[in-house]
Amino acid sequence: MPANTFVSLPEDVRKRLQVLDGDGDALSDEELLKEKLSLVQEFLCAEAQDQLTSLETKMKNDELSMEGYLTKVKALLGKELCGSSSSDDGKINGCTNGFAENCSHEENGMEEMAMETEEERSSLKSPTAPKMRGRRSKADTEPKKSSASSRVTRNSGKQPTIISMFSKVKRKSEEVNGEDVNGEVAERSEEGDTEEEAREEKRLKTPPPKCPDCRQYLDDPDLKFFQGDPDDALDEPEMLTDERLSLFDSNEDGFESYEDLPQHKITNFSVYDKRGHLCPFDSGLIEKNVELYFSCAVKPIYDDNPCLDGGVPAKKLGPINAWWITGFDGGEKALIGFTTAFADYILMDPSEEYGPIFALMQEKIYMSKIVVEFLQKNPDATYEDLLNKIETTVPPAGLNFNRFTEDTLLRHAQFVVEQVESYDEAGDSDEQPIIVTPCMRDLIKLAGVTLGKRRAARRQAIRHPTKIEKDSKGPTKATTTKLVYQIFDTFFSDQIDQNDKEGGVKRQRCGVCEVCQAPDCGKCTACKDMIKFGGTGRSKQACQKRRCPNLAVKEAEDDENMEEEDVLSLLKASSKKMSEAKKKKQSQSKLSWLDEPVQREGKKEYHMKVCIDNQILEVGDYVSVSPDDPSHPLYLARITALWEDNNGKMFHAHWFCRGTDTVLGESSDPLELFLVDECEDMQLSYVKDKVNVLYKAPSNNWFMEGGMDDEMKVIEDDGKSFFYQLWYDSEFARFETPPKVTSSEDYKFCASCARIQEREEQETPRILEPMEEEHDSKILYGLACLKGEQYRVGDSVYMLPEAFSFAVKAASPVKRSHRKDDVDEELYPEYYRKSSDYIKGSNLDAPEPFRIGRIKEIFCNKRSNGKPNQDEIKLRLYKFYRPENTHKGPKAGYHTDINQLYWSDEEVTVDLVDIQGRCRVEYGEDLTESVQEYSSYGPDRFYFLEAYNAKTKSFEDPPNYARSSAHKGKGKGKGKGKGKGKATPQEQLEQEPQDPKVPKLRTLDVFSGCGGLSEGLHQAGISETLWAIEMWEPAAQAFRLNNPGATVFTEDCNVLLKLVMSGEKTNSLGQKLPQKGDVEMLCGGPPCQGFSGMNRFNSRTYSKFKNSLVVSYLSYCDYYRPKFFLLENVRNFVSFKRSMVLKLTLRCLVRMGYQCTFGVLQAGQYGVAQTRRRAIILAAAPGEKLPHYPEPLHVFAPRACSLSVVVDEKKYVSNVTRGNGGIYRTITVRDTMSDLPEIQNGASALEISYNGEPQSWFQRQIRGSQYQPILRDHICKDMSPLVAARMRHVPLAPGSDWRDLPNIEVRLRDGTSTKKLRYTHSDKKNCRSSTGALRGVCACAAGKPCDPADRQFNTLIPWCLPHTGNRHNHWAGLYGRLEWDGFFSTTVTNPEPMGKQGRVLHPEQHRVVSVRECSRSQGFPDTYRFFGNILDKHRQVGNAVPPPLAKAIGLEIKKCASEKMKGNTQIPSATYLKFQSMQACYA
Repeated sequence: MPANTFVSLPEDVRKRLQVLDGDGDALSDEELLKEKLSLVQEFLCAEAQDQLTSLETKMKNDELSMEGYLTKVKALLGKELCGSSSSDDGKINGCTNGFAENCSHEENGMEEMAMETEEERSSLKSPTAPKMRGRRSKADTEPKKSSASSRVTRNSGKQPTIISMFSKVKRKSEEVNGEDVNGEVAERSEEGDTEEEAREEKRLKTPPPKCPDCRQYLDDPDLKFFQGDPDDALDEPEMLTDERLSLFDSNEDGFESYEDLPQHKITNFSVYDKRGHLCPFDSGLIEKNVELYFSCAVKPIYDDNPCLDGGVPAKKLGPINAWWITGFDGGEKALIGFTTAFADYILMDPSEEYGPIFALMQEKIYMSKIVVEFLQKNPDATYEDLLNKIETTVPPAGLNFNRFTEDTLLRHAQFVVEQVESYDEAGDSDEQPIIVTPCMRDLIKLAGVTLGKRRAARRQAIRHPTKIEKDSKGPTKATTTKLVYQIFDTFFSDQIDQNDKEGGVKRQRCGVCEVCQAPDCGKCTACKDMIKFGGTGRSKQACQKRRCPNLAVKEAEDDENMEEEDVLSLLKASSKKMSEAKKKKQSQSKLSWLDEPVQREGKKEYHMKVCIDNQILEVGDYVSVSPDDPSHPLYLARITALWEDNNGKMFHAHWFCRGTDTVLGESSDPLELFLVDECEDMQLSYVKDKVNVLYKAPSNNWFMEGGMDDEMKVIEDDGKSFFYQLWYDSEFARFETPPKVTSSEDYKFCASCARIQEREEQETPRILEPMEEEHDSKILYGLACLKGEQYRVGDSVYMLPEAFSFAVKAASPVKRSHRKDDVDEELYPEYYRKSSDYIKGSNLDAPEPFRIGRIKEIFCNKRSNGKPNQDEIKLRLYKFYRPENTHKGPKAGYHTDINQLYWSDEEVTVDLVDIQGRCRVEYGEDLTESVQEYSSYGPDRFYFLEAYNAKTKSFEDPPNYARSSAHKGKGKGKGKGKGKGKATPQEQLEQEPQDPKVPKLRTLDVFSGCGGLSEGLHQAGISETLWAIEMWEPAAQAFRLNNPGATVFTEDCNVLLKLVMSGEKTNSLGQKLPQKGDVEMLCGGPPCQGFSGMNRFNSRTYSKFKNSLVVSYLSYCDYYRPKFFLLENVRNFVSFKRSMVLKLTLRCLVRMGYQCTFGVLQAGQYGVAQTRRRAIILAAAPGEKLPHYPEPLHVFAPRACSLSVVVDEKKYVSNVTRGNGGIYRTITVRDTMSDLPEIQNGASALEISYNGEPQSWFQRQIRGSQYQPILRDHICKDMSPLVAARMRHVPLAPGSDWRDLPNIEVRLRDGTSTKKLRYTHSDKKNCRSSTGALRGVCACAAGKPCDPADRQFNTLIPWCLPHTGNRHNHWAGLYGRLEWDGFFSTTVTNPEPMGKQGRVLHPEQHRVVSVRECSRSQGFPDTYRFFGNILDKHRQVGNAVPPPLAKAIGLEIKKCASEKMKGNTQIPSATYLKFQSMQACYA
């Protein structure tokens, strides 16, 4: 046929006809004509089709020979096709399925495909369908077996559920979202280059044509045609009466006599649409009433052999009315079946050509089985954990695939999530649904899954899958002490009662999904309680079939960690303060003094006693004051003074605050009060009544009373009795032992006034020791005081970076735009998404560290009267340069020690109030020990070896006066402080403050992991971990490797505590258990992921809380009563459940008698190149000093340093004063790992050589002082060929991620090739590219519902990322490279390029980061050992506390222990000095 006849046919048909005309595939004339006829028959007009039918009938009746038939058909086709090519509109005038078909999408330049609507399709019948007598629709008739079967019917809109997979009976199932399939590449004819280019340009700008039936792309090389039936194939009615199936005789009426349809098995099957396109049957086509047919060999139901022997060849069976899953056939392969109007068919083996399509169906079913089983047993798993499970699962034998990958999971995500929804619906109403687990939420977001698609009203809830062993026992019961149990039990029973009275929390709906729009089922327990179904209406619970999955996921999301960039917008309104003026109400009382004035001061006459309405009050008594608002509880205060003046009879009230006014909120004991630094003068007429306030002091035997307190009430509630045991700092949320204060002025002493006055005095800058040296314009001094710190001439001090600048403009990193303007948008179609220059993990916004100077002079300018102006105290400083401040720039800082400086003769004058603190700077040659030893004594120690001359840009010997006066001429150190010069004992005393040696605390580390927390505390020299508890064997083994002296228990912490509380000395393995009095410090990080997604107080919430490991950990604290307690957790620990986890934790500690506080710290500020915010709760026993949180050491990216916490609308901060300032520069990825040798993707050598020296200060520290030639665990995960190809194509430029990937075809290492991503829809948000190309990959981009047929796989650019990118910040960072000068995202337990922290690619190598690189990002020394396989080691590293963070906390604890040894036990806080004696600087 001439080529011009093809213009009115679809592209695929035309190309196939060209191939047939070319070589005919070596077919005979008869086969060739049959093939052509099957391609074009549906496009012929009705008259031509009638002629063809007539010819066929004549041939069957022997009225026409085969040769004659072929000749006439060939002539008819030639005439029809040639005639149609010359028609005006280029369309064939025939009708297909009742509507005009546009067969030439590209030639007509149409923007949208000619496609029938679903309504049109469902109301029309195909004229090509055989007229079959006895056909019945499964939707119209309901035979008995259909009620027990799991079918997807052509009009029920249902899809198979995971439950049906595991059950032995068929169950109803629901609509499925399908996927494209990978098949053999169809043959294509070659065309000229020019024509190809034009076609490619048109393809980019117009949606490619899709088949109106199967929705596959007509120009897809993987689109395959059904190759035709064998000559002896029978139609369905004829086949069913074949004697080989021995079910019917030739009387077709026999069908109607059967109530149930007959069942057969089929093998060598292919499924295709009416155009002959092979297509999947699970992609929603059947549900949309698209007619799908299948050809196969049919076998009796009892025949299990999938070979063709004994089978009856059958053609064009169908159309398929339903498909269903009957379960797993004794193994791992799901049994799938079809239903037509005549019979049920169970599928065995597909044909060779249909095999790849059917394999995907089996793959998705098995995948959903893996996911549900895994999440049912591991509800707290992350997305990375699920990937690990999937990638390490070996597919069952007999399936047509050999490995599961992330691409597999994303390909089947819609189906998998729907099976999870089905599983959840079968669960109890109080169970937490799997759909809200962190893992599923991440999968839903990443893959763009549509929730609530199925029609919930038609689902049957069966409570299993049988393949999953359901743990019906519920949560493991926590071992608790009586005190901890009673606090939780009392609180939650009150909360549940309150919710019951309020009728529970009304659940809202998204209102969009089908679940919301379905009617109430009327059968579940919730419906039966509804008034409309005859119930009481008390429960007010939603129909169990109508639980909106969108709402459940949203609620769980609300509980997740805030992003680092989040700003606490709710703080824009002024947060509540405890010290707000109390609005009080006066009472009409009779007042009279009962004594003579004890003291007169001015107009004030002080008394000791007063009578109010026949009630005697004395100084020191406690009273209540009525609030102006009667709904508020009474204010309570201590009378510290009584007097009379012009205002009348007065008293001074030192207020208490109630627990509800503290961070404890509603969890507090209603009778417990807290001392606060608030007081005021008031008229006695405001006093309402006298009350009793008892001070509950800790008993002498407090440490041994753990676990014995079984009485919750401290004092009887008579309405007038209260107690207190702690002082409360409302700014920092610190509960401390009340300070012991004494005063000779019993008649008017107020401790609150004294502390407030003292703080004010500390804040006021002062100068002392005037110098004799005369100056015209200024007066010199020898000493200045600020914030309790003394500064002398010669001291070194910190200043903010803006305090002064340097003469040299350092080559600091310039804020450069990483975006390129001249990007080929056809090659890089996603690059346009990089609209921001901000790169997550970049240090460009990081501030500079503090400036350092040495005090040359302390002075005040003279006033006109010659007296000093003490309002403006000035310091004259010598500037110190850091290496990066010199002309050498950041590279110099990278190679030198982080505490190395350069002297300079440049001077600057600053205000005393701008000083940030004091440090020590020594000349290296004067040190009597090595620089390393000198630096190890603490953070605020610097040294210099040279002076820097900014004018000449040269380094010189420092001048003589630069050396500290105490050491001039005494040192003999050389170079980097290696000197061994000796100093006299007096000189050493001047040089080193002689702190008492603090004995190490015997420590128990619970939930120890591999030991990061213990390692840091060991480095601080405060702790010796003698016992550790870790249930996960690989982590426990790692702890043993690094702590050979510790006893490591590898069992449930609840079991161990139960043993100890029952008096046991050893466990079942004979390990000695720590006894009461043994443990001096308790540290640990109890897992609490189970709280996520719990938003209501109900029995499930109660059970979760009561049996959580947090409760177990608090019980350890109560039983052992250690001197110090440390709880580490994720930042969101302080926000879980409206901060209820935090409140109850603090409530338990306060009830035990502990001083305690909480705060959030950023690990990046303590010396690691990683952002990791962690909540830390600290507690100290009575008699100890409560530690403060460590001041930041390193500057860090401000976006990652949002560390305040909002509880009940009040903002709390930790005690740090430096904010985002720091004394050192930030640690970068380059500092962390630039010295590590290059390795390849999948590197597995456990020990290799370093192949080089350390390059940076961090690397020198992390390698350790002892020479280590062997580098361990520099191994990385072996990523799949597709992921490896993507990594290879991510550029090396900073900020590169998936948006930089080219849209090209790439050959993978396994020999397969990727496809180009097709852009098929317009994008409402992003419009078109500059070349006019489409940007949408799914119908949802244009505002329509997602279309399963739009999914694409095996592409270099992952289809799911542009699909959902508009909703998720363009998935910035996925497949992202680390930046050499930036930092790591929070180190995760399993580095995955599309995981929660996607920036896991090496800056220069095409792989994910190695175990050793991750461990360095956490601050573990290179000598630290990990145990198990590579994923075990990644998990150990990712779950650990960074040792540098733990060390900083440990040093603060050590400082408290040291001060106690010095005898400073009376000081409750570093904020306060002793009241009896003021320092000289405040005289």
